[in-house]
Amino acid sequence: MAAPVVVLTDPIAREGIAVLEAAGCAVTLAADRSPAGLRAACAGADGVIVRSWLPEDAFDDAARLLVAVRHGAGVDMIPLPPATRHGVLASRVPGANAQAVAEFAIGQMLCAARSLHVLDHALRSEGWDKARARTGAATELGGRTLGLVGVGDIGMHLARIAHHGFGMNVLGFRRDAAKLPAHVGFAALPELFAVSDYIVIACPLTDETRGLVGAPLIARMKPNAWLVNVARGPIIDEAALVAALRDRRIGGAALDVYATQPLAPDHPLLSLPNVVLTPHGAGISRESGVALAVRSAEEVVRVLRGERPAALVNAEALPKHNERRSALGLGAIA
Repeated sequence: MAAPVVVLTDPIAREGIAVLEAAGCAVTLAADRSPAGLRAACAGADGVIVRSWLPEDAFDDAARLLVAVRHGAGVDMIPLPPATRHGVLASRVPGANAQAVAEFAIGQMLCAARSLHVLDHALRSEGWDKARARTGAATELGGRTLGLVGVGDIGMHLARIAHHGFGMNVLGFRRDAAKLPAHVGFAALPELFAVSDYIVIACPLTDETRGLVGAPLIARMKPNAWLVNVARGPIIDEAALVAALRDRRIGGAALDVYATQPLAPDHPLLSLPNVVLTPHGAGISRESGVALAVRSAEEVVRVLRGERPAALVNAEALPKHNERRSALGLGAIA
């Protein structure tokens, strides 16, 4: 019997590949990450680990494909309705990079509080004395209010660091307020945006959260407040944010994700001095890379062995999935 083929849309840590190879899988890297290339890669795979957006038709010719695992927490890179329709189980690895993202968000808040990006540029371009003269505007995180839009794995880590490490007051907005820890107070979005000094977007992108942070909420922000997005770009109305930054109605923004990625060279955000931009790297670290790769690989192996994935997203796909397994001569998953 041929070894099952697991396709990687992008490279993953060697530790994850080792898990797949130890389970008898043949691991291949997609040579072409265009929509047509990814569709072709899926057509010859038994499993796929996803780090690039799969096209809506990725599974149309993938008769052998059993599982698509997102190398991360959000599953927006996997077209879920087609996956379910074709019986492809979709899974993810929640929490594997939560520490990395939380630390990144803290770093962005510190950068904003101490104007590190401004001081670096001033020292290089204006000299020591002029740069040092700017340091008097620095503030501290202690005693400030952090507002979290989304208090899942990432939000929980961030709240712990901010409150217990820096002495910040932490407010959070999530659907199930009863699950907030004692050091996080619940706040509805209008209140959260009005009273927070730093607002971190850490919720998943869904139909409900797309465009959630628009002009009305941004207008409630304090003049010196910063908006930090480590979730997904489309959660924020980018045009409304650009307008607020241009008019200096808020302190600034630290953005790691954007409505369209990669960020276009002529995007207006690139010309604004009160924004810190990074290329969707909040969750990437050496440690998180290994954790994501290993756990993604373990999810693939579970399904190939006939087990239910630990973080199954589309349980409604199981009946069709088991039909596919039967056609391939494999046992059903309960």
